[in-house]
Amino acid sequence: MNFYHIRKIDKTLLVAVFLLMIIGLLIIFSISYSENGTDLLNFKKQFFFAVAGICAMFFTASVDYRMLKNYTGVFYVLILFLLIAVLLVGKITRGTVGWFDFGYFSLQPAEFTKIVAIVVLAKCLSELGNYSNILKKILVSGFYVFFPVGLIMLQPDLGSALVILFIWFCLLCVFGLKKKQIFFIGILGALVSVASWLFFLQDYQKDRIMTFVDPQSDPLGRGYNVIQSMIAIGSGSLWGKGLGHGSQSQLNFLPEKHTDFIFAVIAEEMGFIGGALVLILFTIIFYRLLVIADEAQDNFGKLLVLGTVFMLAFHVLINIGMNMGIMPVTGIPLPFVSYGGSSLIAFFIMIGVVQSVYINGRRYRFEREDD
Repeated sequence: MNFYHIRKIDKTLLVAVFLLMIIGLLIIFSISYSENGTDLLNFKKQFFFAVAGICAMFFTASVDYRMLKNYTGVFYVLILFLLIAVLLVGKITRGTVGWFDFGYFSLQPAEFTKIVAIVVLAKCLSELGNYSNILKKILVSGFYVFFPVGLIMLQPDLGSALVILFIWFCLLCVFGLKKKQIFFIGILGALVSVASWLFFLQDYQKDRIMTFVDPQSDPLGRGYNVIQSMIAIGSGSLWGKGLGHGSQSQLNFLPEKHTDFIFAVIAEEMGFIGGALVLILFTIIFYRLLVIADEAQDNFGKLLVLGTVFMLAFHVLINIGMNMGIMPVTGIPLPFVSYGGSSLIAFFIMIGVVQSVYINGRRYRFEREDD
């Protein structure tokens, strides 16, 4: 651990992440303030989580990412323990047993499972190498993915399970899957989806998928959230109605406005300009992540960064898509913007890991040039 090297972090990436976090805090503050009274509890919690996440990010950035290889087994066993424990003693929220309740705040192990999945898969695939049998890669990496995904589905939390499966599939594509194998996995995924629909998905999860297909089929029931979100986005126009003046959000027409549908609040109160700013910031983040991945000095570091890219991309596409009515509602938060302590801290930790890859990669290049 070397805090001296933190000065060499990727400042462009850091600024983009901080601006997204600030936008999220502004919107949560705006939602908290209304004519009926002000309740700043969520804003205060999110501010506390942001500070904790920033501290975690700088700490992980100061640690050589290669040390993570030595503790993947510990991380994996610990996260499985937490996923089992939350099923036994966890807090039930909207039909999901996914949180440990500590009074002032809650902890959601599924968010940190995404981090562990990226680290474990990065080590597994990097050690198997570029030339090992692809079937072996699928089976070995799939073995590590199967248990956490299965436990998460028991909660049930379809969104988090899909994130991990998406990361796994994309990393396999990067590390050796051919077109025929991708097609085969696609067919297998379709069969699993049908089986999940018949035997595993809860009624409310099926309703969300049906709402995605036709939100107008039940405008006052299962399609209400999506319809109100699209109304909010459309009403923002170019400049928006101003912070604290969004009719859909301030008059409580829009449910889950500080979590799932926070992008709709941004579009309503900050307009097209605000929504575009969020997309531009995410574009900058993805660009810097891809540059860092390309410059990584080993496959382990490259896979850590690419795993972060795939995790963030899935969250952004699904969250903004469901706000616009073009993706099913799955409870996926918008990174660094949506309210939620576990997700915010988890995202910051992965940015810290990416910064570690960047810092140590630059240090290695400079040392090699000096030699």
